Amino acid sequence: MTTATGRAGTVVVPAARPGLHKHSNGRGHWYTLDDRKVPGVTTLIGDGIPKPALINWAAKSVAEYVADNRHAVTQLWDTMPRAQVVAALKGTPYAQRDEAGRRGTEIHRLAERLAHGDEVEVPDEIAPQVDAAVRWLDDWQPRVLISEAPVASRQWWYAGTLDLVVETPDGTRWIVDWKSGKSGIWGEAALQLAAYAHAEFYLADDAEHPMADLRITRGLGVHLRPDGTYAAHEVDISAETFTHFTRVAWLARINKDMKARLVSEPMPTPTWGDTA
Repeated sequence: MTTATGRAGTVVVPAARPGLHKHSNGRGHWYTLDDRKVPGVTTLIGDGIPKPALINWAAKSVAEYVADNRHAVTQLWDTMPRAQVVAALKGTPYAQRDEAGRRGTEIHRLAERLAHGDEVEVPDEIAPQVDAAVRWLDDWQPRVLISEAPVASRQWWYAGTLDLVVETPDGTRWIVDWKSGKSGIWGEAALQLAAYAHAEFYLADDAEHPMADLRITRGLGVHLRPDGTYAAHEVDISAETFTHFTRVAWLARINKDMKARLVSEPMPTPTWGDTA
């Protein structure tokens, strides 16, 4: 902490916090790097790649909710103003997304503990996916080097948290990402893992360590399926794929404030003077 003295008296000014910090409010997380907010890898990918399938998914989820809950929806129509009915139905896709995110977070947490050899208690609702993680660990026999480690790049200005870096019995070092969604491994997983693998450093014991020291050579997405099986997919984490990520990140950044930078405020009506 530092102090500053002025006409208002002595003011305590928080000192800058060098390094990478991960913050959480219980509903989500964000990162600061050297006391400045830094965008996350998944946020940049989400903002930089169009997802037309999400429009169809949102429309379908509302339609399915209405079809499956006709009595409840009728009650909404009979007891609420139109605006509240619209708001309630509009929120159904987000409720599904948030619930899926909650399950995914818990699956990741338990899978990480299992990777370190811990015993865990597993809720019935996610038991199949956790069983799938156990099967992958038994089959691949990885030695965990780091897990749930924050990473960042000052040059490209991003941060994120990787799931695992492991070494398999043949000496290969993999960066691994668990996926537990119904849709499996999407192409964006390669951008995500390439961003992590090509970050400048990772955090361990509150210290920065060069990512290069981990000698990662390959990327792996492990789909933990709801039937208790898994599918392992190699994903490209080459320098070329990392370049693709930087381009997506660039697009995400300019999309954020494109109107403010490229479109003026309403112009006044011109007065051209007497043109007669």
